[in-house]
Amino acid sequence: MHYHKTFLLLLAFFLAQWGFSQKTGKSTYFLLKPDRVFDGEKMQEGWQVLVHNDRIESVGILKNVPPTAVIVNLKGTTLMPGLIEGHSHLFLHPYNETPWNDQVLKESSVERIARATNHARATLMAGFTTVRDLGTEGAGYDDVGLKQAIEKGVIIGPRMLVATRAIVASGSYGPKELSYEIETPTGAAVADGTDNLIREVRTQIGKGADIIKVYADYRWGANGEAQPTFTLEELKTIVEVANSSGRPVVAHASTPEGMRRATLAGVATIEHGDNATPEIYRLMKKHNVALCPTLAAGDAIAQYRGWNKGSEAEPDRIREKRKSFAAALEAGVKICMGGDAGVFTHGDNAREMIMMAEYGMKPVEVLQAATSVNADVFKVADKIGRVKPGLLADLVAVEGNPAEDIALVKKVKLVMKDGKIYRQ
Repeated sequence: MHYHKTFLLLLAFFLAQWGFSQKTGKSTYFLLKPDRVFDGEKMQEGWQVLVHNDRIESVGILKNVPPTAVIVNLKGTTLMPGLIEGHSHLFLHPYNETPWNDQVLKESSVERIARATNHARATLMAGFTTVRDLGTEGAGYDDVGLKQAIEKGVIIGPRMLVATRAIVASGSYGPKELSYEIETPTGAAVADGTDNLIREVRTQIGKGADIIKVYADYRWGANGEAQPTFTLEELKTIVEVANSSGRPVVAHASTPEGMRRATLAGVATIEHGDNATPEIYRLMKKHNVALCPTLAAGDAIAQYRGWNKGSEAEPDRIREKRKSFAAALEAGVKICMGGDAGVFTHGDNAREMIMMAEYGMKPVEVLQAATSVNADVFKVADKIGRVKPGLLADLVAVEGNPAEDIALVKKVKLVMKDGKIYRQ
């Protein structure tokens, strides 16, 4: 207990010194000394990392270290770039707690913002220093406000890339639990046709969207099955307008035709891809479209519906997902790490990484997907995603060597964002 109190006092002192230096402009150095460093590409034994204010200054076997540097001993750990969650919904919480319809229709905006604040904190503390938040699901543009509150230091959380409301075709999205005679609030922005889509994309950009998300298909078929929503020309319009502002488009798509149209339209990533065929994956590979498979979301939903994982055979949907993911790997499609957090608990984001390994990826490939690959695909590699001089000091230390046992990514020992230690 004595050592624990001493450590907390020292940590409080370091954080206070950091805050003071930020206000006064005084230089602050941290020397991080783990057993090894995963630099975003490969494992480097014996490396150290010197952090100067909010940036990584130098990496490797360091000899010339400023005498004022605070030494952070991380014996027994692997230091990595801050992990990047590629598919999150901070304004949602697990569906076994409250169904999606009730979250959209019955939870107040104040409650949803309060929950999102807690979710942001839990995500950061789990080692995910950046999230791509792909839609507020009925919470309007509040993700922009949440992002700004984090940037201003009002609350703590990961850096955010936000998609605001997402775009859906008329008649396709929910909630749909009320009579057809009643106009029900929708969990996304409804737009159709060239003029309306141009206006909606520009509106979302003007409100602060970093990304435009579109639902290229949805469960609106004659029998409730997933079917394409927008035409190829409509999707091309969305991509053209968004790209002209320097913003990427991501597409929710799980049908072969929805994925085909989204790929040909020029989206950056396809989310889910449950029923993709090898032909579709080859097309994605040709057009350099990445896949964000969201394995953990499907796994969670199957369990919410009664599957007793570990003691019962896998449902057809899970077996098909395994097959689809294997086909993506075989085709050489670029794989992002994104679990659809919000369907399951925020802070348990590493669940997706563990499942990626279980479904056939090598642990080091999973680490790459959650760091350098996501950074490259999301066009933020000039800031984050690697342990490299000049990049922001977003760093995470985990117990042991996750390249040998990916489950160790859950055993977080240190979280640093912008050169500030949030967990140790």
